[in-house]
Amino acid sequence: SRLKPLVGNNRQWEAFNSYLDDAIMQHHKVMEQSTDTVMLHRQQGAIAVLRKLKQLRDEVIGND
Repeated sequence: SRLKPLVGNNRQWEAFNSYLDDAIMQHHKVMEQSTDTVMLHRQQGAIAVLRKLKQLRDEVIGND
C-alpha cells in the first residue's frame, strides 16, 4: 500500500495525528461559536472525516 510509509513510521504518524487533533480542535471552536445550523453540520462532518483519518493506520495494517 502507498500509505505504509506514513503509517509505518511512528514519528510521521504521531505528527499526522497531532495535525488531525489540531484540526478537530479548530472545528470544535467554530462549532462553539456558530449560530448557523448549516455551519454546525459542516463542522460535524469535517470532524467525522478527521476522526476517520485517525483510524487509517488500523485499516492499512489490517488490510495486509
